[in-house]
Amino acid sequence: MSNYKHIIWIFIFLLGGCSKPWNSPYPAEERFNNTVYSSFADRPKHLDPARSYSANEWIFIQSVYETPLQYHYLKRPYELIPGVLEEMPQVVYLSSDGSILDKSQRSEAKFTEYRLKIKQGIRYQDHPAFVEDNYKLSEKQLNNISDLRDFKKTDSRELTANDFVYQIKRLANPRLSSPIFSLMSEYIVGLNKLNKQLKDVPKDLPLNLNNYELEGAKATSRYDYTIKINGINEQFMFWLAMPFFAPVPSEADVFYAQDGLIKKNIIMDWYPVGTGPYMLTVNNPNKEMILDRNPNFHGELYPNSGEVSDDKNNLLVDSGRELPFVDRIHFMLEKESTPYWQKFIQGYYDRSGIASDNFDQAIQVIGKGQTELSDYMKDKNIRLITSDSTSVYYTAFNMRDSIVGGYSEEKQKLRQAISIAINEEEYISIFRNGRGSPAHGPIPPGIFGNKNDFNPYVYEMIDGSVVRKSIEQANQLMNEAGYPGGIDTSTGKPLVLYFDTTASSADDQPRLDWIRKQFKKIGIQLVVRPTNYNRLQEKMRKGQIQIFELGWNADYPDPENFLFLLYGKNSKVESGGENGSNYQNSEFDQLFDQMKNMPNTSERQKVIDQMVEILRKDSPWIWGFIPKSYGLYHEWLQNAKPNAMARNTLKYLKINPELRDAYRQRNNEFVWWPILIVIVGIFFVVRRLAGRSAK
Repeated sequence: MSNYKHIIWIFIFLLGGCSKPWNSPYPAEERFNNTVYSSFADRPKHLDPARSYSANEWIFIQSVYETPLQYHYLKRPYELIPGVLEEMPQVVYLSSDGSILDKSQRSEAKFTEYRLKIKQGIRYQDHPAFVEDNYKLSEKQLNNISDLRDFKKTDSRELTANDFVYQIKRLANPRLSSPIFSLMSEYIVGLNKLNKQLKDVPKDLPLNLNNYELEGAKATSRYDYTIKINGINEQFMFWLAMPFFAPVPSEADVFYAQDGLIKKNIIMDWYPVGTGPYMLTVNNPNKEMILDRNPNFHGELYPNSGEVSDDKNNLLVDSGRELPFVDRIHFMLEKESTPYWQKFIQGYYDRSGIASDNFDQAIQVIGKGQTELSDYMKDKNIRLITSDSTSVYYTAFNMRDSIVGGYSEEKQKLRQAISIAINEEEYISIFRNGRGSPAHGPIPPGIFGNKNDFNPYVYEMIDGSVVRKSIEQANQLMNEAGYPGGIDTSTGKPLVLYFDTTASSADDQPRLDWIRKQFKKIGIQLVVRPTNYNRLQEKMRKGQIQIFELGWNADYPDPENFLFLLYGKNSKVESGGENGSNYQNSEFDQLFDQMKNMPNTSERQKVIDQMVEILRKDSPWIWGFIPKSYGLYHEWLQNAKPNAMARNTLKYLKINPELRDAYRQRNNEFVWWPILIVIVGIFFVVRRLAGRSAK
């Protein structure tokens, strides 16, 4: 029997001797590594900067590649600053013969030329593409290569202006099918011509883009290049902060064009090569993806200014220090939210969003829709950071409709009454757990042009507080619109309106019932017509729709990217544009044409104010809400600030590994006594059986 006792004591000893939490998903030797732990849910499809147009891909791409411009990490409204450029691009306006125009002649410009100067001394990560011997691999050599790490010879070289020009040419490469080629061919001079030339090259022949000229992109020296676009487009500058305009060395295309490597999936879409702070060293999308510090990174300094609140929130402690702070970012595959959440609570992920299933555990309501971090989270020293998104969700009226459309005073008042009746504050509280704020116009916070004021046609100021107008006021507007009590005075019949939506599941029914009740408050009978997205789009194109809901996420942080949704020339019915409400107001359109290419000055703000006032009065939209992002951060993750526009923010994060390890030890203690009870029970059962056998 003594052997059984020895086994029990050995087991207890092993449990007590664990050097790391028993349930850690990471190797013990990583306990104190300077690593950020994160996750991904979907496999990145493209890591080639000419092909990718997805946020879940850009988090990797913009850690490896650098762009000419980038967004200031801390400042709001969002501000463009140099990335790998020495300074902001010089903008020159040209006549049709190429002569430079002065500012007073700007409106006559046939072309705009951006003159860009890159920093000297920037080097690429070490990569086999920079070793000529790796271009012609024998069959034997290929047999010993399964991924990029198997190459023994790697090298680097300095970044040059031609690398930026080369990447712009890649946008025209028909073999890559860049998602922005169609748009950029309207802007960049000669891009469409280059695309036609490249289409003529037989597919079995290699493409060397260095052999082709592009009028709209030229290197003028080793460190200088120009981009020439048609006409004037102030928003083009924002594209220079996107990966499409990151530099790509031509050597990479030559290297990855080898058939033997393509068959092994060793391609640029899988193994990017850049000058950024990190390198993608592990790409195993069925398990993990790892970014490691690029030892060749030229260095960049943490910002020394931001918003007023940043100093208070300890976001300027590292001002002027060299980036990046973290050596590795380790992404684990997590397809389900529940295991991810559990690992975050255990300390195995450094930050987390909040899924609906976990909201009550993380957040508590303190009255009037206001929320704060739950005591459970506070006890774990987890902090909550909220931020407004650069998105707007709205309900639109088809302005071509005979009932809800039109521009008469009566039609305006009908739409204003409906806007008052739909209580967005209540909607946000019930259906979004308080994660949002009512919109007062088309421009969300954080975007130039938003003045953080209120819509006087829907809200009013009472005792210093902005409150939604009453249902009595909405009913008065219904009377003035010719629908007292919801009855059409011209026909004597109840007013019936139709709402088309893609929401059709059982889970959507409570929300749809709530919407019906909002209209009923002012006597309107609402008929909800569920449909699929394609059918909804078809009805919008044909104008066979009355009321519908949509959302818009910013492509770039400029008011033009929101106000164009109501520009007359973008009418969905007339031009197939993004103006789904088919709103057309000549005064608004004239102001839009004036505003879209103005710099962000007080003069531009005045024009925007006029435009917003017109929209509020006409009410082509029920302005809806601005989503609010909720993020949870462990105390050891520092310098964290949500940035809705930038995807190159990993370089700013800082970790305290010792603090993290202490948390993991506290929150993952192995509860061994139930197992001990089971073992003791087994011991006595075995002992009894042994006794019986002895008899």
